Amino acid sequence: MRDGKRAASAPWIRTRLRTAPGAAVALAVLVLVTAFLAAAFPRAVDAYETKGLRHDIRLADAGRSAVEVSRPQPGLELPREQREAGVRTPELKRIGGALGKALPEPLRADMSSVAYGLRTMKPVLATEPWLPRPDTVPPQLSYTAQTGLKEHARLVKGAWPTTPDAVTAGSRAVRGAVTEETAAALNMKVGSTLRLPTAVGGPLTVTITGILAPRDPGGSYWSADPLVRTPSLIPDPASPFPQNYWTGTVLLAEDAGPALLATATEPSLFWRFPPDPSELTGPDGTRLTAVVNSLESGPGLLKVRAIAGDTAEVLTGLGHIVQANARMRDAISPVIAVAALGIGSVAAVVLVMTGALIAARRKAELALMRSRGGSLRGIGGRLLAETAVTVVPASALGLLLAVLAVGEGRWWPAALAATGVGLLVCVALPLRTTLQHIRPTLHGAREDMVSARPSRRRTVAELTLLVLAVGAVTALRRRGTSGGGTDLLVSGAPVLVALIAALVLVRLYPLPLRLAARPMARLRGAIGFLSLARAGRSSAGGALPLLALLLALATAAFGGSVIAGIGDARDDAALTAVGADARISGRSERAPLPDELVRTARDLDGVRNAAPLRIEFGVTMPETAAGDGGAGSGPDDSGTDTGPGADTGGGDAAGARATTMVGVDPASYTRLARTTGLPDFPSGLLKATGPSAPLSEGAESGPERVLPVIASPAVAARLGKEQHAVDTLSGNFKVQVVGTVERVASLASTNFLIVNSASLEERAATTLLLTGAPDPGKLRAAADGNGEEFVVQLRSEERARYVNTPMQAGAERIYLAAVAAGAGYALLAVLLSLLQTAPERKTLLARLRTMGLTTGQGRRLLAFEATPQALLAAGGGLLTGWATIVLLSPGIDLVPLALAGVAGSDTSPVTLRADLWSLALPAAGVVALAAAVAGVQAWWASRRGSITELRAGDSR
Repeated sequence: MRDGKRAASAPWIRTRLRTAPGAAVALAVLVLVTAFLAAAFPRAVDAYETKGLRHDIRLADAGRSAVEVSRPQPGLELPREQREAGVRTPELKRIGGALGKALPEPLRADMSSVAYGLRTMKPVLATEPWLPRPDTVPPQLSYTAQTGLKEHARLVKGAWPTTPDAVTAGSRAVRGAVTEETAAALNMKVGSTLRLPTAVGGPLTVTITGILAPRDPGGSYWSADPLVRTPSLIPDPASPFPQNYWTGTVLLAEDAGPALLATATEPSLFWRFPPDPSELTGPDGTRLTAVVNSLESGPGLLKVRAIAGDTAEVLTGLGHIVQANARMRDAISPVIAVAALGIGSVAAVVLVMTGALIAARRKAELALMRSRGGSLRGIGGRLLAETAVTVVPASALGLLLAVLAVGEGRWWPAALAATGVGLLVCVALPLRTTLQHIRPTLHGAREDMVSARPSRRRTVAELTLLVLAVGAVTALRRRGTSGGGTDLLVSGAPVLVALIAALVLVRLYPLPLRLAARPMARLRGAIGFLSLARAGRSSAGGALPLLALLLALATAAFGGSVIAGIGDARDDAALTAVGADARISGRSERAPLPDELVRTARDLDGVRNAAPLRIEFGVTMPETAAGDGGAGSGPDDSGTDTGPGADTGGGDAAGARATTMVGVDPASYTRLARTTGLPDFPSGLLKATGPSAPLSEGAESGPERVLPVIASPAVAARLGKEQHAVDTLSGNFKVQVVGTVERVASLASTNFLIVNSASLEERAATTLLLTGAPDPGKLRAAADGNGEEFVVQLRSEERARYVNTPMQAGAERIYLAAVAAGAGYALLAVLLSLLQTAPERKTLLARLRTMGLTTGQGRRLLAFEATPQALLAAGGGLLTGWATIVLLSPGIDLVPLALAGVAGSDTSPVTLRADLWSLALPAAGVVALAAAVAGVQAWWASRRGSITELRAGDSR
């Protein structure tokens, strides 16, 4: 019996696949694409997290990323021979090899750049007369004897430093080498000698035998301690006057370490292991942080001390690098999760809609099988086998394509995702189909949404879902979205909002149809009435197609707004940094621009407007003004730091004591503000008349002069409406606030005063802002022609600095894919909803043609029939997308996606805003597609005769 059943099932599957190959292929393609997207998503996330972690470690300073084990020199209580043996190369290599093997996973060392040796921790004052002394202060030098010098350097002059005889603590002569940069800066050459004082006996003489050039100057061997490669001129902290001195490092022979034991330089042993990130993956970040913490102060440190000695310490900044990467990942993950859950929900709904379409097409067939004694289990089993034959290979192929397309990433999340897609289709299609035949159904029952009333069970289920969704959205709104990390409630916001909108709109949908049908029934033409009647009767306007459209439109709108917000944030950051399309300023903040340079730049081709500015940082507010704002006057708020960043802090009144004064030409600055999108500038308030009239040549500004100023809100809160005396490099005068603006060009500061430069004693501009598209080469040539102290900044070049890190680029690619997938599934939902009722429409047109309906009227009928449903979906999509953005925007900061990783960029929060095009274009596409499909269907139906459609006994 069992063999007979198996034999009977095989012909059924083959027969069904041969009967409807198009439907089977279409289902397989849909499952293939969905499984590919589902499997590719987790692998793409793993890939950009992996590349981001590797990128951050490789890009970090070698001194921060390297893991360094160090310990003091062997104790003085040990015998001399034992102390010397402890710092020789064989012992260092033995310990270094053991430490490298003991590094816990996933931390791996780049053994090609490992360095270990003995170095001096206390710099030695070099008194040789031939060494440079910039401010009469002799240089201070460090000495190191480390391994691998010949492998990481190239000999330029002289010979490699060697140890012809065994070096001991009693040796008083060793050989060394320096890099080309050290030799050039400190006047060293082959044969130069340096002397180090020792505790007993004469000094230790170091003879420079070679000049070296690093093979990889940016590698860990030379960059972990930059002084090994490049000397530095640093200020003397012990001097009461500003004095600088040179500091650098001399490289001793590899086996010359024992000689440093006799000096008072506090020699220390070290083993430096640069990390090898090539095998790291994104999920390894958490383990790597735990491993680093263990090495610094945990069980890992005990293992290190068991190998290197009880006084060994582990120093590294690798943990901070990984934590910074984790913070960016945590900031990006919630945004990505919204796209993933939204598109996943759309795909699931579309797959269920596909099952519904197949079930509708086979309803009569299965009803016949049921009427002839077929059991639900038997019918469901046949449908499951028939579906699995198509779906399982398609899911497996989608997983394979995802693995091949995205090379890096864990395989098991992708396998689970692809399996979930296949399981959903295999279960949903047989289940939905068999559930329709639990009870016998009467033939020809109407499904008119205008007149039919939903069952009580359906009403209770919809109300339950509606209450749960509203409760979740209310809780989300009260709790907020800024908790950090991935939260399913936050990520599911588009699904919740779309579910609420779909349930409400489906219930409200018949009302406008009923109201519109009454006046249409009184008109002479039948097209309007028939279209409304068909729109109300069609099952294409059900909750499931509408939910799919709303989800797709909301996700596409959210993704488009994120992408547009990233571009806007970068544009705003570039504009804030430069101030206009181009900027010319001095290298020194007080360097005035020559008049000739201003005229030359203004006359260049492509320049539309030139606005000269005189910017003076660190203008101290009067003490009387400081108290007007009601801020406390303590010792902590009396600073008068100068420079561009001195007053970029808080924008409140308490932070406005040190301000920036900007002198402008009102007319040109007004044009600049209008062109660059800055707030409207009230130039009429800065007229240079009366007490603020321009000074004559050679006249000095007196404290009795009162200049009108436009201030930032913080400064205006301090100054009020009273007159206050200020002392500036541009003259001494009184100021009176006559207006406020939120921003000023070329400054990120929120504390500033804007005055008319014509009223200043010193009017020479320090910055020139240009709008337009000037030639960069000619602009730089004009600046270089007036000396090297002027620099040119271009807004386009500043914008190009905000290039994507691998994590940012990966997140943007996922969002672009999400927008494209959302649009595709939305179009597919429209097609499925229209295809479900296509046979009825064909039959309707055939019958109406027998009554005299023309081809044009048929096209208009189908177009008008599809319009209410399309408008409902488009309007609901606009509302859902807008509500999703409003709901999630308080907790989403686009800085990690837009500006993170760019030094000097403005990292103030960038909130998500609704993008009009991202909301309108997908909605308009749904309406256009519905109209196009209806028109094509009417055209195709008109090509076929009525006899073909109206067969005897056809019940449609």
